[in-house]
Amino acid sequence: MPHLAVHTSRTAVTEVLRIAWRTVRAICSRVAAERGAAIDPFGSLRRIGIDEISHERGHRYIKVVVDHDTGRSVWARPGHDEPTLVAFFELLGPERCRGIAFVSPDQAGWIARIVARHCPGAIRCADPFHVVRWATDALDEVRRQTWNAARRSGLVRDAKQLKRARYAPWKAAENLTARQRGHLAQIQRTNRYLYRAYLLKEQLREVFRHRGRPALVLLEAWLSWARRCRIPSLIALAKRIARHREQIEATLVHGLSNALVESVNTRIRLLTRLAFGFRDPNALIGLAMLKLGGYCPSLPGRHSPTHG
Repeated sequence: MPHLAVHTSRTAVTEVLRIAWRTVRAICSRVAAERGAAIDPFGSLRRIGIDEISHERGHRYIKVVVDHDTGRSVWARPGHDEPTLVAFFELLGPERCRGIAFVSPDQAGWIARIVARHCPGAIRCADPFHVVRWATDALDEVRRQTWNAARRSGLVRDAKQLKRARYAPWKAAENLTARQRGHLAQIQRTNRYLYRAYLLKEQLREVFRHRGRPALVLLEAWLSWARRCRIPSLIALAKRIARHREQIEATLVHGLSNALVESVNTRIRLLTRLAFGFRDPNALIGLAMLKLGGYCPSLPGRHSPTHG
């Protein structure tokens, strides 16, 4: 039955087995708990990723920890606060916390403090997606300021062009449509200030495409350019990146990011859709651990559990 639950919809499971969905939820939660108690998911943890997923409207989250080496979800719990994450490290224990060598956490400051307190010897790696999003937010602030300035000055045509082009600066250069490339060309001709902010955002993305010494050189060059660009939001971004430089450089050297964690989160969302939603987050966690944690029992004739 757990195999049906993780691979088919709620309707299919209930119709084939002729049982209520609440019974399916209870069985999945029980099997996941029993399998989790029978194995040691923390035995060889060295590199972990920490993130969260919104599972329901109203800011309801599940904190997720993923093993970078196996690709499996090793722990999940409802919550979006410090005690939730502290519970994971307390479950892990001091000895295993000392064995954690790398952590790719969400960029929230409180998460970094908890990781530093419980795993002081671990190298923390900044997630490139979050860092580039900082740059995108800074760029959008420049775009809004430019648009408002054009409106206040009575430059209606320029304001309309900026409004039509608002999506083009956000996107990666390789993903632009022909029309969006035209919008960027128009910005380049008419507004060098905004175009310079766009180039800074793209150059930061380029930094994360490299590894090792070349990436560190590019990061230093980017910081130098951003500090003297005369764009307040980008100067503030440079200061922010300088504060997190140690974690960013660790990412560039070791190549660790939260891309795997985001992939796990996406698959958890898929499970939610397959099951047509969950009112109980613990039921979703049970199903996720069956699918993504390696807890699903073997099918007859199979020698190893499936985990996604």
